[in-house]
Amino acid sequence: MTPSSARALTRAREALGAPFRLHGRDLRGMDCVGLAAWAWDVPAPSGYALRASPGPRIERELAASGFVRGEGPGAIVLVAPGPGQLHFGISTGDGVIHADLALRRVVERAAPLPWPILAGWIRED
Repeated sequence: MTPSSARALTRAREALGAPFRLHGRDLRGMDCVGLAAWAWDVPAPSGYALRASPGPRIERELAASGFVRGEGPGAIVLVAPGPGQLHFGISTGDGVIHADLALRRVVERAAPLPWPILAGWIRED
């Protein structure tokens, strides 16, 4: 784990219990994109929907912030919780921290995850 991914995992854990809020960007409330941006301390994109976010845009936005494909604790992971749905989380190495819409807060979920992991990204130090 790189120092930056360790910091991201620490920040994600600090967000546990924060309320879910669509387009939220801080501990007063956040969605999955806000959690990933907050954990990594990078700007979050705007103008996205809960469903059918295009994959190529995700790749471009992350690359523009210095992310490369990678995995491990602290990595941003992209999962597919349902048809037409994409969702970000922060890998713990044996699970994921994510902004859970149904539970209305940021939670940690242990592996095995109920959704397929599509990709992961990290920033190299």
